[in-house]
Amino acid sequence: MFSASDVRTDLALEAHAAVRGTGPQDIPGVTVNEERGPNVLVTRMEIFTPQAAQLLGKTMGRYVTIEAPALRRRNRQLQEEVAGVLARELAALMNLNPWDEVLVVGLGNWNATPDALGPRVVGGLLVSRHLRAHVPPELANRLRGVAALAPGVLGLTGIETGEIVRGVVDRAAPHAVIVVDALAARSIDRIATTIQLADTGINPGSGVGNPRASITRDNLGVPVYAIGVPTVVHAVTIANDTLDLVASQLQAQEPAWQPLAAMDRERKHSLISQVLSPAVGDLVVTPKEIDVLIRDISRVVAGGVNAAMHPAIGPEEMAIYTDA
Repeated sequence: MFSASDVRTDLALEAHAAVRGTGPQDIPGVTVNEERGPNVLVTRMEIFTPQAAQLLGKTMGRYVTIEAPALRRRNRQLQEEVAGVLARELAALMNLNPWDEVLVVGLGNWNATPDALGPRVVGGLLVSRHLRAHVPPELANRLRGVAALAPGVLGLTGIETGEIVRGVVDRAAPHAVIVVDALAARSIDRIATTIQLADTGINPGSGVGNPRASITRDNLGVPVYAIGVPTVVHAVTIANDTLDLVASQLQAQEPAWQPLAAMDRERKHSLISQVLSPAVGDLVVTPKEIDVLIRDISRVVAGGVNAAMHPAIGPEEMAIYTDA
């Protein structure tokens, strides 16, 4: 039986599309609704049964996907629009009280550009937990207590990221945690153009086959919300899609291509892995302009988180605080 575990992606939307493409349009245990604008498509999905979660290879919970393909054009107005949509959806997903404090954790390795999203987002946040006792009351009442952490990765610190986060949560006692991380997608078109929000927490490194300790409500004792942006695609996925396209285009003209078209995904995956694995292992691919894409999308995500956490602070005032 086909399941989304056969598709290498961190995006619930892509997993849902892969499973739906092999069966009925509606998947029991999953609800999906879309909100389409001129530049941005928002898809809200909820997985509410264990059977659906197993089929899709995702944890039960709510997922919000924000798609804006034109982000690649580096349009500042669109970036601000997407940040506003992100702020709206994150605020609705978290449903915090005004006095709730939040810890934002930027996961990833700041020395590896495709994995630097989390630390770059943390660098653009208005952190205020330490300020509220030292600013005028009229400003303190407009600031939510936000703390931020970029704990690095196991290879840099020698400590599991989940252990670092749990230790900080135990001492700082936030009401909720937001984790920001780079993801792996199925389509290269989604790199730096798609943002996924979820209330399920996160498994660091799972998208590139290097899973670490989970950062979830069960492990931390507080709600954990995840923000992720695809920055890589597995080479196996690209090669497999290329074979599918070539076979579908040529099998009608050349009967010799029909066996390839009829070959199941598992067999093709095995053949491709025989070519890639001995030389490069689990290869992932990212665009050559990833440094620019990470810089732009990290600003979008940081802007959205800032607006969601401090809704009483206007854009111009926010720019002053975050540039300081």
